[in-house]
Amino acid sequence: MLLVENIILAINSLLSNKMRALLTMLGIIIGIGSVIAIVTVGDSLTLSVSENMQSMGANDVYVTVSPKESSDEESKVIDGAKFGNLGTSAEISEDDYITSEMVKELCDKYSNDIHAINLQYIVGNGQVQNSNNTANINLYGVTPGYFITNELTMLGGHMLTGNDFEEGKRVAIVSDRFVNKLFGGDFDTAIGTEVSVDAGDKVGNVTIVGVYKYQENYMMGMPMGSGDDVTTDMYIPLKSASAFKQQEIKFEYIQIIAKVGVNSDQLVTKVKNFFDPYYRTNRNCEISAFTMNSMVSMLTDMLSTITLAISIVAGIALIVGGIGVMNIMLVSVTERTREIGTRKALGAKNSSIRTQFIVEAMIICLIGGMIGVALGVIGGMGASNLLGYPAKPSISGIVTSLIFSMSIGVFFGYYPANKASKMNPIDALRYE
Repeated sequence: MLLVENIILAINSLLSNKMRALLTMLGIIIGIGSVIAIVTVGDSLTLSVSENMQSMGANDVYVTVSPKESSDEESKVIDGAKFGNLGTSAEISEDDYITSEMVKELCDKYSNDIHAINLQYIVGNGQVQNSNNTANINLYGVTPGYFITNELTMLGGHMLTGNDFEEGKRVAIVSDRFVNKLFGGDFDTAIGTEVSVDAGDKVGNVTIVGVYKYQENYMMGMPMGSGDDVTTDMYIPLKSASAFKQQEIKFEYIQIIAKVGVNSDQLVTKVKNFFDPYYRTNRNCEISAFTMNSMVSMLTDMLSTITLAISIVAGIALIVGGIGVMNIMLVSVTERTREIGTRKALGAKNSSIRTQFIVEAMIICLIGGMIGVALGVIGGMGASNLLGYPAKPSISGIVTSLIFSMSIGVFFGYYPANKASKMNPIDALRYE
């Protein structure tokens, strides 16, 4: 009951001096509000980055062929120090790249782990002409795995089928910008039409079977290309691309999509062990396999550290607010000296007086903290939405902030409360 009475006394004291109480809380409100807003924006940004990286295939396995570093025999050693280039990169050729046979063997060996493999090969940049119109294209040969990691929105026709990939049919899907340029936006006319593709030194015919929605590419916030003159991608089956180039296609890079539930780190080890016999004796290059999980973890840790650092700086306002609370509590003790003397004369213990003023300081900080949390959440959500990130208020941050706010009340309220508890009742009653 004593605690309830102290809380009621504290609230009544604040209500009797509303403006002073509000000004006292201002430092706490600003400090808590700033911290909550920063944590909300930081958590929202971290979540957005993590989700984007996951959607880009953070759990997929990336395999690349890279040149080996070789020592530079021309480097000189003077007084134990080595000067000149410490190493040079060996030159690699297409003969060192991953072959289709390797990829097939990998899929057969780890069919229980691998959902699909994204293989892509750029045949070349070229043009497609129709009457007086010309459309610029990048011609890509792809596998079904490409469309798993790169989703396209189909507007007409159909996606490349399994039969198209297996037989290497001369079929293609093109963008709506391509159709606008060559066929005046008439999808029905475009689908089923055979067009001649001039891709660098290779020319061939393909039949359009589908139209996808073109997604604008941006660089530094500016669209790359404008109107219908922008260069878009045309996709054909990988076997068709091989026939188009009239040569075997090899790969410097492949992306492996793991099945649901498969540990991607373990799959990395399996992939490395598979390719090791092929590249163990290769003097020019080496194989590397990795996932983006480590990059996601590094980015989220970095963003969390930055958020924490900025929050600590913003939290300095809490210290300033705490000093304000101590100051106003000292004034309150002075103003209520006769009250303190009366209570002590009636038998109040020092601990009771101390508790009364500590509770009052805690109530000030708690109310200020609650107002700060509300403003911080509103401000953080508003800032997150303006930046285009999903707002994610931190529940743990809110609870921690309120606990820290009350702790400030205890810390900065203890000295005035202790001073009040040690007053001599006779001197207190004489105070004017």
